[in-house]
Amino acid sequence: MDTTSARMRPAGAPDEPAVRRVCLLTGLAGADASDRHADPELLGMVWAAPYLHAPGAVALVVEDEEGVAGYCVAAADTAAFERWLEADWLPPLRRAHPQGSGDTPDDAALVRRLHAWPRAEPALVVAYPAHLHVDLLPRLQGRRWGRRLVEAVLTELGSRGVAGLHLVVDPANTAATGFYERLGFERLAADGGGVTYGRRPLG
Repeated sequence: MDTTSARMRPAGAPDEPAVRRVCLLTGLAGADASDRHADPELLGMVWAAPYLHAPGAVALVVEDEEGVAGYCVAAADTAAFERWLEADWLPPLRRAHPQGSGDTPDDAALVRRLHAWPRAEPALVVAYPAHLHVDLLPRLQGRRWGRRLVEAVLTELGSRGVAGLHLVVDPANTAATGFYERLGFERLAADGGGVTYGRRPLG
């Protein structure tokens, strides 16, 4: 497939369906998670779509002739982002997905998260206030688009004076852990919730 037409651009609310789709197709440690979710929109509504709407968030997509094939989204201020989630984003999702709902184990786990959203560790947020998520469909993997997306987001956050950024990686996604380490991220912690990486400075 010819991917030379791919380009990176800022993303916004109109990109939400495409971003949610990419999130689902990469949601199983980088592989397609469609079979794990009866509700194909829920995963993206939790992990990707909020950043297209949150104040101060950064969102980029890469698209080719077939459409959006990847994204990188970030919150410059994780604590402020979490307050916005609680005030604006989560209430309608909680009404649409009551506690105890979810037709698959993975959907049920997402619903539990919606109703008890875990906050980032305060000490982590002080040192690494921003956080990001990046996903790329297989057709554009191995072509440096992941690096370009992350570096563009880091540059934007650095220009705003953001001191550091953290992210959490599924330990099963060994390709992702290697990717972040090559980008200069430092492993900070590892537990049942994943491997936490941080980077300071961002520029």
